[in-house]
Amino acid sequence: MADIYLSTTMEEDPILTNLKILIIGESGVGKSSLLLRFTDDAFDPEISATIGVDFKVKVITIDGNKVKLAIWDTAGQERFRTLTPSYYRGGQGAILVYDVTNRDSFQKVEDWLNELETYTTNHDMIKMLVGNKCDKEEERQVSKEEGMKCARKYQMMFIEASAKTKEGVQCAFEELVEKVIQTPGLWEACDRRGIKVQQGSGELDAQQGCAGYCSVL
Repeated sequence: MADIYLSTTMEEDPILTNLKILIIGESGVGKSSLLLRFTDDAFDPEISATIGVDFKVKVITIDGNKVKLAIWDTAGQERFRTLTPSYYRGGQGAILVYDVTNRDSFQKVEDWLNELETYTTNHDMIKMLVGNKCDKEEERQVSKEEGMKCARKYQMMFIEASAKTKEGVQCAFEELVEKVIQTPGLWEACDRRGIKVQQGSGELDAQQGCAGYCSVL
């Protein structure tokens, strides 16, 4: 059994680190669609609601270094909340999603942050607020300015995105991971592996990487 385990965990190319990224938010805001777009570059308008917890693995390159992401997608429905403690444990980054066409989902952001604070084991984890479905401008109920104000209040990064059109999706995940790598304590191996840790430079990095679209607020 041990031989099987070792053979399946070896990587041909060196992986700098493994990170656990969480996607949280109300049911129906598009969490699974964002994950599918990022990992498989696909969009399914008929995607079914997540039952319990799902996760996907993706390797990305940040500043020339390969990072393996285990991205956890959880159901937003209340009946699945018993899964919460194990879901949050060990997470280094969180993407909190609301639907720009659904004000109620935006008003629940604080509740999700409180849950995150209650169960996370990394209290300095990096958080990204994502306003999904920004392609539905005619149905918008939450302005971009409101999203930015909320992110600033709770010291989160912010971006609007569309799983359907791909806008902002890649940026959201990559900027979150880059900030995690730059955060001492979340990834202790960074100094030993030669990664340059730049404290306080996240806002500049985000602006450069996303043409000013992502912000650390």
